[in-house]
Amino acid sequence: MKNIVILGCENSHANTFLNFLRDDEKYSDVNVLGVYSDDEDAVKKLNEKYGVAVLDSFDAAVGKVDGVVITARHGDNHFKYAEPYIKSGVPMFIDKPITIDEDEAIKFMRLCRSSGVRVTGGSSCIHDEFVQSLKKAHHEKDGGDTLGGYVRAPISLENAYGGFFFYSQHLVEIMLEIFGRYPVSVVTSKNGKNITAIVKYDDYDVTALFTDGVYVYSASRASTEKTIASDFKIDGHSTCFKTEFDEFYSLLCGGEQKMSYDDFIAPVFVMNAICRSLEGGDGTVHKFKV
Repeated sequence: MKNIVILGCENSHANTFLNFLRDDEKYSDVNVLGVYSDDEDAVKKLNEKYGVAVLDSFDAAVGKVDGVVITARHGDNHFKYAEPYIKSGVPMFIDKPITIDEDEAIKFMRLCRSSGVRVTGGSSCIHDEFVQSLKKAHHEKDGGDTLGGYVRAPISLENAYGGFFFYSQHLVEIMLEIFGRYPVSVVTSKNGKNITAIVKYDDYDVTALFTDGVYVYSASRASTEKTIASDFKIDGHSTCFKTEFDEFYSLLCGGEQKMSYDDFIAPVFVMNAICRSLEGGDGTVHKFKV
């Protein structure tokens, strides 16, 4: 039996993952040792619905688990929740945003690497079939070289979970998944409730449109010979959530980490570049190396 904990249970990920564990025989060898959240109502609801134990503190299960799921709404809590478990080397699922601070992101991944912690997580949206098809088209140069692109996704600007950072990794990581993890710089503007970022790569630009409270996702890739564009739906029935949980389950079973530590935290640096540009500062995407 593989014992795990779920830390930070304020969003739908905790419920979704607990539903998988309850309903799918594939995961019958996984036991949730306990759940923790700063939000007492959130863990109370999970206890009542799923019968899972409530931990007294986020580090209460150190040395007792085979894996850790971190799904706190506020990205500032992710490293804090993970750090006590890192030395034990257990695999981790870390929800978006991985963290908010660039220096903390590097420290986080360096500690994971030195302890052999295999990580997965980030935005579930990258597992959408259309997103993956555009990524494939870009890498295989379907229709010729990429000339540019466009990504639209929702954002929440007024919240208690880090403001811009709370939801922005969805769009940022969709873009990075399709067009590459390491853009050069961004130029950002705000018009009403929407934010537009022109993201510069070496050979093309991508327009990123963040729409506050409007839950439509779309993406396009323009190549020499054609443009591929479509809306796509991310909701409670999307298969991307099962895909991301399967990746974590694979790590629990001894599987290899699919993404490098550098690639994993790249969205943190793009989000910060967007914020700096929006505030009138330098929109250069900082270079880093884990």
